[in-house]
Amino acid sequence: MVTLGLLALIALLVVLRQSIVMIVALAVAYVHAFMTSKPNVEFLIQDVWYAIDREVLLSIPLFVFAGLIMARGSIAARLVEIMRAFTSRVPGGLGIATVLALTVFSAVCGASSVTMLAIGTIMYPALLQAGYSKRYALGVLCAGGTLGVIIPPSLLLILYGISTEVSITDLFKAGWGPGLLLSGALCLYTVFVNWRRPTTPFVLRDVLQALTRGIWALAMPVILLGGIYTGWFTVTESAAVAVVYALFVELFIHRELKPRDLSRITLETVKMLGMLMPLLAIAQSLNNILDLQGAPQALVHQMQSMVTSPVMLLVVVNLVLLIAGALMDESSAILILAPLLAPMGLAYGFNPVHFGIIVTVNLQIGYVAPPVALNLVVAMAAFKEPFGLIVQAVLPFIAIMLAVLIVVCALPDLSLFLLRK
Repeated sequence: MVTLGLLALIALLVVLRQSIVMIVALAVAYVHAFMTSKPNVEFLIQDVWYAIDREVLLSIPLFVFAGLIMARGSIAARLVEIMRAFTSRVPGGLGIATVLALTVFSAVCGASSVTMLAIGTIMYPALLQAGYSKRYALGVLCAGGTLGVIIPPSLLLILYGISTEVSITDLFKAGWGPGLLLSGALCLYTVFVNWRRPTTPFVLRDVLQALTRGIWALAMPVILLGGIYTGWFTVTESAAVAVVYALFVELFIHRELKPRDLSRITLETVKMLGMLMPLLAIAQSLNNILDLQGAPQALVHQMQSMVTSPVMLLVVVNLVLLIAGALMDESSAILILAPLLAPMGLAYGFNPVHFGIIVTVNLQIGYVAPPVALNLVVAMAAFKEPFGLIVQAVLPFIAIMLAVLIVVCALPDLSLFLLRK
């Protein structure tokens, strides 16, 4: 009867079109009050406090803030200029420059929608002007924007590490193989569909000029990731370095960002985090309840009686994640599902870091898989194109991302090779 009451509450909140934060908060409060061995809603407040009292959480708003500074300044534009200079001689060179710019920007941002907007606002009109089709331009920007999900510093990897207590630094190292594989796959597809497109000569002077203008932008991922991997600073400290570096470069070197712009950037950061941080705190409370009630262990035991091999487990987990990624935002999915799925992966012999990468790469597809598809919604607003056209545009790219997911599942060394050095 109590369980039926919980389901009725969730159904009512969905019918009333409440936010995911409200649904999860009230559901967790209900569980605290009626479904635990020691009912007490006050435990929810304690759990929320313990969840947000973590230094590593500071990295999330700082990385988002740094990404928006670079997007509103000129770092993104200078990265694009460098990539265009290097790829001019290759068929589909402007498309490849787009993918490479998305890849490099992902290495300093960590947020998918920020990555797509930073590069997309520059490259979408440029691609159309150069004669690329709308479908290709929209598809490559939406799919390429998801590189920010897996290439470190990735906010989803940080959330996975917090939820499952897997080393975030190890997850960052493991994200490079799958991230570069997807980047390479997008580049190959670009060459394939634009093979007959005219090219322009490679001009060394243009390359040197672009490198000179963009040297500060290129140095940023080297400083951030080099500092993390060598142990010079933690993930949180690297986020603070990213903010300071971006502010210094944009305000005092490039001088294309004005101090008055910072209030607007700060407001955008707060809006982006307005749902994520409360959801993180509430989801942590739910995870605590499930752990105290032995739900992960019970789920593992139940799965072991039904699933007979690691391959079958991967099929089941990937199907669940693909459905979840298409129906809810990826941050919510990873906070709710990761603590349940991680013990299952461990029970079937998967490396915890590799399993985390599988989960993240899978949810990466959710950013472009309708109906929720955050990147498609953002693209619709930013590029003023109908949602139906954008959905059609991403279909071949979803197929590419699914192929990458299969490779990531089948080849653990693709994720783990940096951890073994």
